[in-house]
Amino acid sequence: MTKKMNPGPLGLLGFGMTTILLNLANAGITELSLVVISMGVALGGLAQIIAGILEFKNNNNFGGTAFTAYGFFWLSLVMIWLLPKDYPAFTADLTSMGFYLLLWGVFTTFMFIGTFTHNTITKLVFGSLALLFFLLALGDFTAIRLITNIAGYVGILTGLFAMYSAVGQIVNEELGKKVFPL
Repeated sequence: MTKKMNPGPLGLLGFGMTTILLNLANAGITELSLVVISMGVALGGLAQIIAGILEFKNNNNFGGTAFTAYGFFWLSLVMIWLLPKDYPAFTADLTSMGFYLLLWGVFTTFMFIGTFTHNTITKLVFGSLALLFFLLALGDFTAIRLITNIAGYVGILTGLFAMYSAVGQIVNEELGKKVFPL
């Protein structure tokens, strides 16, 4: 018997690990560096997009939409950070970043509603992610660094939820029993 392909853990690891790295910087624990940018392109962007395409192939509209959308979020975020070096007139200000993050928060809220028939960990991932986007938007709109720092801790938790889900799916499937409740 052939196992069904499950690209979810790859997408969740891509999302979770990248989210943790970025939010360590948002929380003020580390600096934003090439580590976050590289992870954002490779694992946050490309790995999630690949996982999303494979989810669509599995007829999973929710997983396909989530992974491809958030994969492109990471690629667009890296472009926002890097393109001003070549196009300084187009540097993003806090207000435009606030609206960018607010729109992602609105999208994520709708995705969170879609998790109401999913397992608990998926609800936690999307619920905390929506809160993260709204806090980051508020931090940018108000220019209050403390709000962004608090958002950073929410983001670290969000990333940990996603990593737990990925590892839980892999370990539970490999061992054929529920080791990590989801």
